[in-house]
Amino acid sequence: MPLLILLIPSLILLLAVFALPLFRYVWLSFHADSVMTGLVALPNQGANWQRFIQDARYWQDLLQTLRFSFVSVTAEVVLGLIIALILNQPLRKRALIRSSSLIPWALPTTVMALGWRWIFNTPYGPIDRLMQSGLGRSLNALGEPSIAWITTVYADIWKTTPFVALILLAGLQTIPSDLYEAAKLEGAGPWICLRRITIPLLLPYLGLALMFRLAQAFGVFDLVQVMTGGGPASSTESIALYAYWNALRFLDFGYSATIMIGSFVILSSLIVIAWLVITAVRSRSAGAFAK
Repeated sequence: MPLLILLIPSLILLLAVFALPLFRYVWLSFHADSVMTGLVALPNQGANWQRFIQDARYWQDLLQTLRFSFVSVTAEVVLGLIIALILNQPLRKRALIRSSSLIPWALPTTVMALGWRWIFNTPYGPIDRLMQSGLGRSLNALGEPSIAWITTVYADIWKTTPFVALILLAGLQTIPSDLYEAAKLEGAGPWICLRRITIPLLLPYLGLALMFRLAQAFGVFDLVQVMTGGGPASSTESIALYAYWNALRFLDFGYSATIMIGSFVILSSLIVIAWLVITAVRSRSAGAFAK
């Protein structure tokens, strides 16, 4: 009971910053609240949700957001694991190297996105200058829909891979070195140690990194807003940016709340599915490791 009492302030804080706004958005999603109603919330018998289901632009943005999330998170987990394995080695000036590797993650996203927008700028950015001097043609990285989303993915990978590497490095620190020594005595090489020891014992941390990054990538806003503004032709527009346009450009707060609640349900479902898959893989790996 004393422990529960100590948790009361935290529970009140969570209720204030998460639960109450969530209930407010759920309530608002069943009301019309726009310039057409004088910014007064009026019940609309679920018209927002009917519009949400039939909104082709939202489903296009959802597919683009899922594509962005899948590519960026997959690359970040793979690169983060490689970087964590390197940083876990007894390197000279290891503390300095570890601190330096976190610089991209420490930078504010807006500042980082401004930097990448200048790098990919046409015709003044360094990448476009190199393309013009080498191939004699402009890349137009932020003006071509097929290339623009790749630039946003690349910028996101550059920024958040250190975050994944930090989580996985913490997991590597928990693996006893005796396991590797015993495996080497049995003749196991580095690849066998990675596959039979490192990966199975690192699965909880991989799952944690995956959950964090999936949620962050699914809600990407500032990176896309600063680099491309959702263009060209909405080819990089995310669902968070679409909700932002509806709320602050079109002043349709009811439909914007519907977008956010619908996206929240979809994201929660994806996270639950991913967690179940990771749990199943972890259980199977633990069984194989025990044998």
